Amino acid sequence: MRVALISDLHGSEFALNAVLADIARTGVDQIVCLGDVVTLGPRPREVLGRLAELGCICILGNHDEFMLDEQLTHKYSEVPIIIEAVDWCRAQLSAGDLKFIASFSPRFELKLNNSGTLLLFHGTPGSNTTDLLATTPAEQVDEMLGGRKATVMAGGHTHLQMLRQHRGILIVNPGSVGLAFKEHAFGREPILLPHAEYAVIEAMDGDISVSLRRVPLDKSELREAASAVNHPLKAWMTRMYS
Repeated sequence: MRVALISDLHGSEFALNAVLADIARTGVDQIVCLGDVVTLGPRPREVLGRLAELGCICILGNHDEFMLDEQLTHKYSEVPIIIEAVDWCRAQLSAGDLKFIASFSPRFELKLNNSGTLLLFHGTPGSNTTDLLATTPAEQVDEMLGGRKATVMAGGHTHLQMLRQHRGILIVNPGSVGLAFKEHAFGREPILLPHAEYAVIEAMDGDISVSLRRVPLDKSELREAASAVNHPLKAWMTRMYS
């Protein structure tokens, strides 16, 4: 059983198409989206359309919740450009788009045939705004997991690829499809990398393997995609991919 994990698409249809093409080339049985689908990037509706076509499991990220509850945006960030970008995105979406986002699950447990279970979330099992990093102390990870058990746990949110063994549990972050970060931002302006990221979990007869994948993207095409729509982060993205 091969499961592809995609996360943090952030409205980048160009990057999503590249990842889906790579997934189709390598072959998987199932695709799971770990959230943060539409905001910040230039093509929110197109990204939602591709996800609807896939019919895959979708987890509710914090930016997805921002589309449903405007007040949550201000509780998470008061950075003017982020609030402007989130508001711009919400204005692009139809009632049907919002209904689709409202169908996303906060968590989901997927059986890996006879190889255990895969627990899916966005940040941590109890929160879609918490950063779980490779450097997070083990005792703090215990608190974040809240006593939940699974063979593999998968979340996104940080835009950083990670594979970590924690007290026998494999914890994987597939990174970001649409906005891959060079390092943890810690509230600073992030530096974007010119590739899209995802992960593949393979389970067979009790054996589990996880591969972190990167799909190279052409910088000129990234700039063109970012500048084709007059969205709030257009100048920043164009600069990042110069």
